[in-house]
Amino acid sequence: MTLYLRFAAHIHAALDALVASGDLPAGLERRNVTVEPPRDPSHGDLATNAAMVLAKPAGTNPRALAEKLAAELEKLGAAQSVSVAGPGFINMTLTDATWRNELAAILDAGDAYGRSTIGEGVTVNVEYVSANPTGPMHMGHCRGAVVGDALASLLEHAGHKVIREYYVNDAGGQVDTLARSAHLRYQEALGVEIGEIPEGLYPGEYLKPVGDALAHRFGPQYLSAPESEWLAEFRKVAVADMLVMIKADLALLGIHHDLFSSEAELQAAGKPEAAEAWLRGHDLVYDGVLEAPKGELPDNWEPVELPLFRSAQFGDDQDRPIKKSDGSWTYFGADLAYHFQKAQSADQLIDIWGADHAGTVKRIVAAVAALTEGKTRFDVKLVQMVRLLRNGEPVKMSKRSGNFVTLADVVEEVGKDVVRFTMLTRKADAQMDFDFAKVVEASKDNPVFYVQYAHARIASLHRKAAEAGIPGSWAGAGDCPDAELSLLDTEELGVVKLAAQFPRIVESAALAREPHRIAFYLYDLAASFHSLWNQGNDNPERRFLLPDQVRLTCARLYLARAIGQIVRNGLAIMGVEAVQEMH
Repeated sequence: MTLYLRFAAHIHAALDALVASGDLPAGLERRNVTVEPPRDPSHGDLATNAAMVLAKPAGTNPRALAEKLAAELEKLGAAQSVSVAGPGFINMTLTDATWRNELAAILDAGDAYGRSTIGEGVTVNVEYVSANPTGPMHMGHCRGAVVGDALASLLEHAGHKVIREYYVNDAGGQVDTLARSAHLRYQEALGVEIGEIPEGLYPGEYLKPVGDALAHRFGPQYLSAPESEWLAEFRKVAVADMLVMIKADLALLGIHHDLFSSEAELQAAGKPEAAEAWLRGHDLVYDGVLEAPKGELPDNWEPVELPLFRSAQFGDDQDRPIKKSDGSWTYFGADLAYHFQKAQSADQLIDIWGADHAGTVKRIVAAVAALTEGKTRFDVKLVQMVRLLRNGEPVKMSKRSGNFVTLADVVEEVGKDVVRFTMLTRKADAQMDFDFAKVVEASKDNPVFYVQYAHARIASLHRKAAEAGIPGSWAGAGDCPDAELSLLDTEELGVVKLAAQFPRIVESAALAREPHRIAFYLYDLAASFHSLWNQGNDNPERRFLLPDQVRLTCARLYLARAIGQIVRNGLAIMGVEAVQEMH
């Protein structure tokens, strides 16, 4: 049990004691009682709002309740001091021995430090990427892919069972366009001079191998045949080839989905009809006419009766059609059925969408609320586009892709780990610039370098310690028998205090669905470690490696190993490999 969980348990035990003594009513809801670092470090190491949360339902004064609770907490040997602040907050300063014990706990837990059970028994479906199967992955897809994959990993670290899902949009007009584009390349492969790619078709050279394969398979059979004879077959072949390409591109980023769900298969299986029937059975779909668009009416607008979902009943701006006037499903109608399907096998749903889809969030949130009767938590995380730069100048497009920069080209140039880490250095809904020069810069201003450099320094430290014959190597061949953690001073224990927050950060990031919090935390931890390390530049006695002071060196090696462990654990959540040395 980590430090914050232990003190949460101590606080609940103290509250139980107050209940037993009659100073607090039994049965109060304690869910909102928290234990966290105070905003001002001068106030102590931990703070709890227990008295503030419980005073009103207990019918007592929060300050008076805090005084009684503080008296119980003062009995703990782990607390050096307990004080009441303001209207009833309780601040605690812990003993140095408590922090040394947590340092040992980090190394004892190893890779498991920071893992949580808050999601135990809960299955979460995370749907991400879901790009149209019409070409290779490009940098427009990259950020959502990384955010989704890191979020899935984060939720697993917090104890959830996670389903990673990709929704294949293979039923819309874009896949017909893909089939026509493939047919053009098929003609080219058979020696037809195709000239400039017509407007509206996909121009990328990535379709040439698809055309070659179709030519090899069918010969000239469909060269002059009407579209109705080849469209379905070419669509099927082209989509399958695009998915092979997409999976290979995502694998370059270390991304592997558990499930690829087809929109075409969803519709063929009658899932939209089943969802509509369920909604009609609950009076949530009716046949009606949409209000006329505001402003000047389009020439072709006319009132048409359509099946409408009662979206406004669940917070949307208006009710939404689930079918078009020709009887085919609207994108929303099919998407509604898809989410109904996902909810059958998951307790919670998360969609990672591009920010350009922000206008449709309300309606799908309304649909999930209706279809799951409000029982399924559903989050839509919007991801802003990434602007690609090179030394501050916009990057030119790739000829292979036709009109975008491919993910494969970027990973090949800077590496998977740089791409993944960089995509998590800002909140997903904040604008981001990806400058090829800056992301590989050896600078404190580059979080990728700064965090990896901390781990590389620690690895180098242990190699040098082994060369000097000091026990307690990085490889974990045993702790220094002479390590006396009591030799660690206040500044060194300050780094331990930050390290001990890692499990709490993991839990809060998982609850908020915000994997970037891990990157932010690792940067702060790296900064704290680098600051401690750099003291040795001015004062040799502050160096980690002091061959003539083995006991102190062993204590500092122990500290460094713990920091390295947490950096590795955090990077693992992000899908980034910790480096042993910088190149």
